[in-house]
Amino acid sequence: MSTASSMDSGESISALRTIARGIELSPELKDGFAGTMAFAVVSTLGRIVVPVAVQQTLDRGVGAGGGPDLAFTGVVAALAAVAVLLTALASYQMTYRLFRSAERGLATLRIKAFRHVHDLPLLTQDTERRGALVSRVTSDVDQVSQFLIFGGIISIVSVGQILIATVLMAVYSWQLTIVVWVCFLPLFASLRFFQQRLSAAYGVVRQQVGVMLSKVSEPVVGAATVRSYAIERRTQDRIDEAIDRYQQASTKAQGLTAFSFSLGGVSAGLANAGVLVIGVLLGVHASSGTMTLGKVLAFAFLVTLFVGPVQVGTQVLTDAQNAIAGWRRVIGILDTPADVVDPGEDGVPLPAGPVAIEFAGVGFAYPGGTPVLHDVDLHVAPDTRLAVVGETGSGKTTLAKLLTRLMDPTSGTVRLDGVDLRRVPFASLRERVVLVPQEGFLFDATLRANARYGRLEAEDADIWRAAEELGLSDWLESLPRGLDTRVGQRGESLSAGERQLVALLRAHLADPDLLVLDEATSAVDPALEMRIGRALERLTKGRTSVTIAHRMSTAEQADEVVVVDRGRVVQRGPHAALVAEGGVYGRLHASWVAQQASLP
Repeated sequence: MSTASSMDSGESISALRTIARGIELSPELKDGFAGTMAFAVVSTLGRIVVPVAVQQTLDRGVGAGGGPDLAFTGVVAALAAVAVLLTALASYQMTYRLFRSAERGLATLRIKAFRHVHDLPLLTQDTERRGALVSRVTSDVDQVSQFLIFGGIISIVSVGQILIATVLMAVYSWQLTIVVWVCFLPLFASLRFFQQRLSAAYGVVRQQVGVMLSKVSEPVVGAATVRSYAIERRTQDRIDEAIDRYQQASTKAQGLTAFSFSLGGVSAGLANAGVLVIGVLLGVHASSGTMTLGKVLAFAFLVTLFVGPVQVGTQVLTDAQNAIAGWRRVIGILDTPADVVDPGEDGVPLPAGPVAIEFAGVGFAYPGGTPVLHDVDLHVAPDTRLAVVGETGSGKTTLAKLLTRLMDPTSGTVRLDGVDLRRVPFASLRERVVLVPQEGFLFDATLRANARYGRLEAEDADIWRAAEELGLSDWLESLPRGLDTRVGQRGESLSAGERQLVALLRAHLADPDLLVLDEATSAVDPALEMRIGRALERLTKGRTSVTIAHRMSTAEQADEVVVVDRGRVVQRGPHAALVAEGGVYGRLHASWVAQQASLP
């Protein structure tokens, strides 16, 4: 077998595997398939009614016996009308069932893909362009949808129509049938060639769609930065470059499509001309000719039935390759293993109450990178307010991610109340442990809706009670619309400090046993720092808390401070003792004190 043939076979096998895997992920696509195919058969058979009716009417109803046979013609017309009606009903049922199963299956695919995005490794989410991830669960699935709904209908009907038209043409004239097939053989022979090229071309197109969406979405989210630094021209150039690459990829793919469609048109023209010439040579008009006028017209109709789906089939082939390329990208997301696996019902739920924390020989390294943490051993008693301090890049944020199981350690074990975090079901972990990130993310909704993400069933009275307990009720009352205040996209209608207040309110409603705060006051203006400090004091009361501290004022208020340097725990103890001890903490504290003294 030649290399080209091997590549073609490999591509066909790959496409079939993609379709099989796609159906496995969306089993609804198979629902009622047998019934749909039955309606497709009826719909396809009905398409030969008109040619047969024309042939019978001309040969037996008009010219038979020296005059028209109106009774026979009427019967044929009535039967043809009934057959056409049944064909229309069968076609409707086939189309409706395909639409229903396709949309249900693709809805399942979208849901699975979207959910799995949240289970992907953080590294995958960080390295994969956000626009590319969005395109995989939207644009790529839409391409699959377009093919399954429209291309699927055309494929089912077209294949059946070609076969039935061929059989009936052979009944009328096997010689002319051979002529038709000979004219289309070059097109059929080239389909595998075009399949391979189109598959590669549309794979690039789907990839460039993701790149383009990413380039467009970045400056939309970062509009303020673009304007502040007057980089509109540079930003537009990047977008233009992405659009140009997509245009080039799409043009190349469409060029292959246009060529294959043109080849279909040439084949159709040759087939019609061949039928006409050979038909005359066979003696159509001779009195002894084997073909009657009715058969000639019927054959012409049948050639049209044959040619139509063959020409449309080139477009279906294009849509199929585009859809398979999109399907592969979606399946690629779903088949990317989650690095953090939920043990589910086989896990061990965390007991209620303040949590004890243990890091036993914990190490962590990003793939291909140097270790970030080295043999961390740390035990924190329940109901302790712990501050983790260190320079940028020391590994303190990685500790927070491991503690909340956003990542798993590459060595060692993280335990809560003696239970390995890998064995804790996500439902229990997310209920007992809450992370408040450095920048509290808010959704484009009301303040009420954002607070309720902490506890979805919370009533307004619960939110106000939580605000009162955190000392935030006067702030809520100062807002013109109170809980109905719209926070805007990403919370941009609020200040950074106000966004953090909402995040703390949300965390308080969640009522966790372990609270992890990743530099929760680092982005806060001085006017709100005192308010947030009081809120944090109340929020951490009665529960274990770990604060990744950026400001020394946070470390001063903690029960105990852990100092991380170059991925190792180098100091531990109360603030006053560590200041007296000096070392890394003493240096950091002295630097902070000097910075505070220089402020006006």
